[in-house]
Amino acid sequence: MSGRRRLNAGVTVQILSDIFSVRGIVHYGTTGSANDSMSFGDVSIPKYVAFTGSWTWTKFDSETKMANMLSFAAYNAPAEGKNLLSSVVFKSEDLFVDGKPMDQVFWLQMESQWYEIAKQLKVELQRCANESFCLPDDPKMVFGLKASTADVFIDNAAYRQFLFNEFGVSTVDQESAAVVQTAMASGIPVIVFRGVSDLAGGEATWSSSFLGDLACINALKAAVEFIGILGRRKILSSS
Repeated sequence: MSGRRRLNAGVTVQILSDIFSVRGIVHYGTTGSANDSMSFGDVSIPKYVAFTGSWTWTKFDSETKMANMLSFAAYNAPAEGKNLLSSVVFKSEDLFVDGKPMDQVFWLQMESQWYEIAKQLKVELQRCANESFCLPDDPKMVFGLKASTADVFIDNAAYRQFLFNEFGVSTVDQESAAVVQTAMASGIPVIVFRGVSDLAGGEATWSSSFLGDLACINALKAAVEFIGILGRRKILSSS
């Protein structure tokens, strides 16, 4: 219920941690796929997430050459050449954690113990939104991939492919990195469940509203099952 994009998501987590005695954050939502092996309705439980919306924009004809750089000239059509947009270099985030010096990070990692518990999940994901709309294949749970967050909705196949090729990013959304980073700053365990609702920059052959509903339902089912496991383990450990 955080609202869309990074600022709303981060502020919501901070408010929760300020008002309540939060023992952990289980975040769920929908996501776009940047990996052809991910299908509609699948649920991704990423191990890492990065904020890919913070750039240093270089000057035209800049000689800067870095691995994590997007050169717009490489995507000129019909041929490569000079481009006044030049290039952007992706920046790391300043991570502040209580009791520790500031650290610069690009990849934010999920709570390792929670992630190992999540890998044991056996959830029957929903294939049909209603009697007339069903996916061609059963959706699946996918673990260990990389996710990215940015304050933009990605509807561009070339950029989707760039993120996958350069960073190994399999899903794209607008909130996950903010939730994870804010939780980490307060020392709160966090994990993310995201249901695939679209192919970022691809043409859906079905109604986007049905795909969004299925993706959200499946992500919620996985998150609820995970919370149930945490609850049962707490009961067992105290008995």
